Amino acid sequence: MIKGLHHNAYRCRDSEETRKFYEDFLGLELAGALEISSTKTGRPTKVLHTFYKMGDGSFLAFFDDPETPFEFKDQRDFDLHIALEVEQDHLKKMFEIGKNSEMECRGISDHGFIDSIYFRDPNGYVIELTAKRPDHDRQMRASGDPRILLEKWNESKNPVEASA
Repeated sequence: MIKGLHHNAYRCRDSEETRKFYEDFLGLELAGALEISSTKTGRPTKVLHTFYKMGDGSFLAFFDDPETPFEFKDQRDFDLHIALEVEQDHLKKMFEIGKNSEMECRGISDHGFIDSIYFRDPNGYVIELTAKRPDHDRQMRASGDPRILLEKWNESKNPVEASA
């Protein structure tokens, strides 16, 4: 049985820029760092792996690997984003801090079941801070049974395969 999330790991351009955003701006503790000098198969490498602790004990982690190019490309907000849950009052506070800073800050967006604000970290990842609405769980299923919706979606996007 899966117990929960330990960490999600992403590439970063620069560990210190990333630390400033996640620790200084968002308030996540830099809880661990590992310098990796060889892969598990024995290949030499030079990578820094950092971990930022969230309130539930899970982590956001980053790899800084200056020797291996990684293409950071602009994404649409919903293509690749990291949504972090906060309380409603913290969401409003972070929105004001974001608006008064020089970084891009959008929101507060009403999604029905959550309210969200959006930032871009130094790597280009969209960071969504989200606060649940009181009727969150009911709203999550408001558009019907998720399995039926998924089945209908697959049929509509692949009409030839569905009829075969």
